[in-house]
Formats: sequence, C-alpha cells, structure tokens
Amino acid sequence: MAAKHVKPDFNQSQVSEIVKRLFRLTASKVHLLPSYDDQNFYVASTEGGEYVLKIMNSEDSKNTTLIEMQTYAMTFLHQNGLPAQTAVPTTSGQLMSLEEMDCGYGCQKYLVRLLTYLPGTTICKVPLTPQILYETGKTAAKMDIILNKMEHPQLSVLQRENFIWSLSNITLLEAYLHLLDGDPLQEVVTSVIHHHKISVNPQRTNFRKCINHGDFNDLNVLVQPDESDGYRISGILDFGDMNDGYYIHELAITIMYMMIEHPEPVQVGGPVLAGWESVLPLNESEKDCLYLLVLSRFCQSLVLARHSVSLHPENAEYLMISSRRGVFILRQLWELGKEQVEKVWFQTAAQFSDSK
Repeated sequence: MAAKHVKPDFNQSQVSEIVKRLFRLTASKVHLLPSYDDQNFYVASTEGGEYVLKIMNSEDSKNTTLIEMQTYAMTFLHQNGLPAQTAVPTTSGQLMSLEEMDCGYGCQKYLVRLLTYLPGTTICKVPLTPQILYETGKTAAKMDIILNKMEHPQLSVLQRENFIWSLSNITLLEAYLHLLDGDPLQEVVTSVIHHHKISVNPQRTNFRKCINHGDFNDLNVLVQPDESDGYRISGILDFGDMNDGYYIHELAITIMYMMIEHPEPVQVGGPVLAGWESVLPLNESEKDCLYLLVLSRFCQSLVLARHSVSLHPENAEYLMISSRRGVFILRQLWELGKEQVEKVWFQTAAQFSDSK
C-alpha cells in the first residue's frame, strides 16, 4: 500500500519513450491498466508484439533483489507449463531498468520491466461455474508446488517477516482497526483476529511450508473460452505479494477472492477445494483452519482497502472493489459459523471429486 508520493505517474508519451529507448520498440498503442500501488501500461508495437510495461512504485523499486526474485519465479512457472508472463530483456540484456523521473514529488527512481502480454479476460468477468472454480483450485495448487521447487541464491528475500498481506501476520491489522471506529464491522474483524490467535497460530507448525503467490485473486487470473463452451485459465498475473508461506494460505486466499464474484459465495469453497485436493490433499490441521484463514483474508482485504483509500482517495473505486461485497460475505460466513460453512465446503468437494 504505497503512500501517494511513491506511486508512479508516468504518461503515455513517457511510456513510448522508455519502450523505444530500452527495447527498441515503437509503441503504436498505449493505455493504462488497473493497479494497486504501481503503474501498468498495455503496449502494442508496430513491430507486431503486445506487452505490459510495469512501473514499480519508488518504495518497492528500492528492493531490486525481491523484484528479481519475482521475475525469476514468473519465468520458472512459464518454463514448467503454467501461463505466467516473462520479462523482455532490454537492448543491454537486462530484465529491468531503474528510471529516474519527477512525478510531482521530486526526482525518484522507478523499476521498469517490459512483460509479455497474456491473452484472455479476468476471471471476474465470466460466470464462475463449478468447473472453472475447480480449475482455479487445481492451478493454484500446481503453482505453489512448482514455486516450491525453485532454486535461487536470493530465495531468502521471500522471508518477508512483517509483510502485512501474509496470513501469518494477521495481528498486524490491529494497528489499523481505528479505521473501523463506529462501524459494526469492527467487532467481526476483532473477533476473527482473536480466534486466529487462539485456533490457527497453535496449529501453524502442522501446516506444510511453501512459497506463495499470495494474491491469486479475481483480477490476477485470466481465462479464455475452451472447446467445450467453458473456460480455461490462460494467465497468472502480479507476483508482487510472493512470500515464504504455507500451502493452506494460498488455498484460503483463492477461495476468498473467488467468493467475491459469485452470486452464492458459500458455494465457492467446495469446487475450489476439490480442485486443490486433486493435486494436494489437506492434512487435518489445514482442514481445521481453512474457515478462519478465509475469514482472515477478508479482514486483511477490507481493513487494508480502507487504509489505502485514506492514502489515495482518488483511487477509491478501484481500491474498494473487493470491499463492496466483501463486507456482506464476511458477515454471512461469520453468522453461519465454522461448522455450517465447513459442512458445505467439504461435502461439496467430496461430491465434486466423486463425479470426476
């Protein structure tokens, strides 16, 4: 969640100049894409290629090792058969360039990468059938298994100790609870954090460790029509939240974001879980904590969206996307309770698996 003064504010002509100078490509079409903290531009070149120019905020741009690791992970997934973007080398053979620019707050440095463009539409724009939800769970599990096989001298950079979006760090939200003063939601969020401390934390030693993408959400998964009138996953975007975590965290994050786009949110967990377990069955502790971890991610999303709006009121519409329905779904899950929600998820998953 970048403060206002660190978010890049490049215009289309500056983007065209960068693409020409660094990659010897002539931009025929440039338009801005949505982004949380950074700037993403779609770029079509007269030479025939389609790309995304990603400009990191000036704060994250200081951590070149982390960005290097994320770029390597994307290539690694691509090499192992998953649809991830890869970085295009500059004319000097670099996968990133540090560009100095004054975006209204004095000269700052911004890391720039040109990524391959993946075709497809975001999964939030298509009907979330049980089949595409199953594929989403299956893809998320495959992704984490592949990421966990990575070997790289800088892997330790993913041990992001106080990373606010890690589900291991849910208690860090307590510093932001004042943003909910006077809102009945505050009571639910406080209760979820409390139950996380007493029920999830003691079982964490039984969770299986891995590297998480950390943001497998409805805007970061692309789909294309398949041969059977359904959809297949055609792209995995945005590796900015990668961290050293646990398999069960990725599953919880995936379920939570798919719920936001579904007319019957509680029904989402079963097919996603079935897809995940077709690749990686959960152990007992992971099963027991799934409900609270999904709720914990809702709390992170809602509280941190409020924080971001306080920093970037001009981006309120984009930043509050998840919040619109998120508040309703969090309340619904909380009121239904762990036993009832788990019953729906695990019974539906078992039925779905039996029909496969």
